[in-house]
Amino acid sequence: MAPRTSHSLPGLSVRRDGSRAVTRSLPEEWPVALVYDGSTQAVMMASPADLEDFALGFSLSEGVIETPDQVEGFELVTHDTGSEARFWLAPERRSALQQRRRSMIGPVGCGLCGIDSLEQALRPLPRVVCDLRLEQRELAQATDALRAHQPLHDQTRATHAAGFLLPGAGIVLAREDVGRHNALDKLIGALMRAGIDPATGAIVMTSRLSVELVQKCAMVGCGVLIAVSAPTAHAVRLAEGAGITLAAFAHSGAFDLYSHPDRIQTGASDVA
Repeated sequence: MAPRTSHSLPGLSVRRDGSRAVTRSLPEEWPVALVYDGSTQAVMMASPADLEDFALGFSLSEGVIETPDQVEGFELVTHDTGSEARFWLAPERRSALQQRRRSMIGPVGCGLCGIDSLEQALRPLPRVVCDLRLEQRELAQATDALRAHQPLHDQTRATHAAGFLLPGAGIVLAREDVGRHNALDKLIGALMRAGIDPATGAIVMTSRLSVELVQKCAMVGCGVLIAVSAPTAHAVRLAEGAGITLAAFAHSGAFDLYSHPDRIQTGASDVA
């Protein structure tokens, strides 16, 4: 049986005028082992929903596979203490993985934990080349539109979301998780399983824009990354080098652009 994504638990609400017993709906964190050809490559703490999407998205965004057809077999096995996402890879990917083995234990909020060298943390990224153009209005409304696709957040107030904005169609896919990078991996997996090219739209995040989010977008060829919060300085540098448009502080009809603004159409002329 699949684990529940949230639990109602008792607590004590303390205010200036006193305290009272409360029951809150809290999100679950669940260990997920990513296992390739019998060897565990990573153990991540994630929300226990859409785990097939998560496993495929993680495999793509972390470079374990380059395309979904390099997976020869897959099964998701749930135990009392966690889940195993078991992959069987095509021979060429099996060999490549053996050459770059790394053991990762990734707590919530960290997408780089456990790697064994600084070079892996700041690995070279492919340059994204895509013809995507977004109207200013679409970008300005993106994070507000994503709010309608966050039922777990509405229930718990404790999860992130990643959505896919398709020009002219709005948010067509979204995934939630307690970790922002897990939400993005779930979205990437969902896009691939639906046959949607990430280069045809923009990824929208409820979090800050950090290094690992830019890395994951570059690995799957998405050229526009939008978030409600700020980017880190190094995320901006990585996005500039990888050919990715970063739009931050996007909410209430406004946003900041930090790299490759030419993909955003203002109506009169491109953003300079």
